[in-house]
Amino acid sequence: MIYGYARVSTEGQSLDAQRAALKAAGCDRLFVEKVSGAQPSRPQLKRLLSAVGRDDVVVVTRLDRLARSTRDLLNILGSLSDNGAAFKSLADPWADTTTPHGRLMLTVLGGLAEFERELIRSRTAEGRERARARGQSLGRPFKLTPFQRAEIARRKSAGESVREIARSYNVSASTVSRI
Repeated sequence: MIYGYARVSTEGQSLDAQRAALKAAGCDRLFVEKVSGAQPSRPQLKRLLSAVGRDDVVVVTRLDRLARSTRDLLNILGSLSDNGAAFKSLADPWADTTTPHGRLMLTVLGGLAEFERELIRSRTAEGRERARARGQSLGRPFKLTPFQRAEIARRKSAGESVREIARSYNVSASTVSRI
């Protein structure tokens, strides 16, 4: 079976052009939704991914209708592959897992994305090590100075309420409680 997936980001946009292109491409069933691609919850996409099976094909008009990032695209394509389904983008002929060339291109894209993730992870770890070697503290800076923290401890031990202390320093009661 050939499934089509169409998505627009806002209620003001129309799905008509995508529907027409997917019907012309021979899609037997369409899943359509009006939701931002940045939203983690896309109900129709979830339904589509659970509906596909072996030898099915999922078709979109453009890659950005399916995924907002390379990682998102690769995760979705991995899910389709796990179900034995193929994928095709009408506007991006290289993104077609029904052909050996398309599978190669998406495999290379996946490899490049994984390589980039490893490079970022490595550079981040090296940067943290250099910062530690310079004696920099990592993480978020303290909201209160050492003097303010000592003052809070003194006021707490004198019996002043945590809420009153927190209000005077413009911090949460839990911040005061941790001191």
